[in-house]
Amino acid sequence: MTQSQSRSPHLAGWHPDQPEREGLWIFTGLRDFIDNIANTSPARLALTAFSVVILLFTGLLSLPAASAEGVVTPLHDAMFTAASAVCVTGLTVVSTAAHWTFFGQLVILVGIFVGGLGTLTLASLLALMVSKRLGVRGKLIAQEAMNNAGRLGEVGTLLRIVITTSVVIEGALALAMIPRFMILGEDFGQSVWHGVFYSISAFNNAGFTPHSDGIVPYETDLWILIPLMLGVFLGSLGFPVVMVLQQNGLNWRKWNLHTKLTIQVSFILLMAGTFLWALMEWDNARTIANMTLGDKITHSLFASVMTRSGGFNLVDQNHMESTTMLLTDALMFAGGGSASTAGGIKVTTIAVMFLAIAAEARGDADVRVYGRTIPQGTMRVAISVIVAGATLVSVSSFLLLQISGATLDRVLFETISAFATVGLSTNLSAELPPAGVYVLTALMFMGRVGTVTLAAALALRQRSQLYHYPEERPIIG
Repeated sequence: MTQSQSRSPHLAGWHPDQPEREGLWIFTGLRDFIDNIANTSPARLALTAFSVVILLFTGLLSLPAASAEGVVTPLHDAMFTAASAVCVTGLTVVSTAAHWTFFGQLVILVGIFVGGLGTLTLASLLALMVSKRLGVRGKLIAQEAMNNAGRLGEVGTLLRIVITTSVVIEGALALAMIPRFMILGEDFGQSVWHGVFYSISAFNNAGFTPHSDGIVPYETDLWILIPLMLGVFLGSLGFPVVMVLQQNGLNWRKWNLHTKLTIQVSFILLMAGTFLWALMEWDNARTIANMTLGDKITHSLFASVMTRSGGFNLVDQNHMESTTMLLTDALMFAGGGSASTAGGIKVTTIAVMFLAIAAEARGDADVRVYGRTIPQGTMRVAISVIVAGATLVSVSSFLLLQISGATLDRVLFETISAFATVGLSTNLSAELPPAGVYVLTALMFMGRVGTVTLAAALALRQRSQLYHYPEERPIIG
């Protein structure tokens, strides 16, 4: 049979599955393409994907239909909002409730959902590359969920797992809050919209609110506050940790090292943040001084959860003590878990650095924890992430000081919030000229994709050396 005969329409009936095979071939080709980019240039994959999505949502938010006044939103405002949504940050230059129509708010919500899924999927893929390259087995439980598929291009399977997990958690949060909004007097449609909006915003650590006064009216309503805190905390743990918890429950012995470190450090920061925030704000009349004991504890716990990436706030950030703002800066910079919707330098980075410091103080040659040795390469990546984050914050703060003329504490707070994709604000973002808005937009973008791509890129650039120069130690300290 000749090639032309094989393509004859008379034989089409003998191959009823031909369209299915062609569709499969297209998917396989796309998978191979993504697989090739992910292996050869993870930074290019991350930067390209997020850039395209942000530009798309910028165009949608620029439409007159997205604005309550029916006019074109200025480019810097539309791009800032799109970047804040896709990078799941929550900083705003215009009121989400007042400036945007329902269509505009829907675009923002879809941006948060897509950005959260993209972050989880992309970060999981890059973390898988890092774990394979550094030899840290089990860092990403998604490898087992994909039946130990060795190819990074199994994007379809990973994406289905991420979407299913996200939708289930967000659905549960929405179902918990919708009845409360109805009891508080909202109609069914509004209650559903607000419940869905807050659930997606919370799990993705975005911090956007559809109410003009945020969640301040619910500052003593545990029916609203508890689901928000649970959603933010689960989202900040990261997809690898959530998968481990789904498969092994609370059986500590079956958890991998990444899960143990993430949960342990997260709870340490949560408890320490709650205690220190309460200690510093207890007698502050502008925040919680006049509240009951229960409300003070609730505010302190809520602030500690949201500070590390959630972005929801119950008190005006400008009314906090200077020491509290500094504490907030530190917690925001720390962030949440790797391969999560949280930002910052990540809690495992902090864990690795403290373990290395402790090992050095004891004089140990290896950094050991829970019966495992942490490779030297992991520590070098951790140092690089911390230095890169500090450099981005420093340069951006310098630029904003020059552009805005604001005080250092406000500039540093806003800068770290943008880099760590937290969303807490002293309202400096809304006061900035377009040049300052673009600086924060770039910082949100780099903070979202920068650290994880840096970690993957550094891990993949490791190469074997055939020789070593003689060692010589410079004087340190």
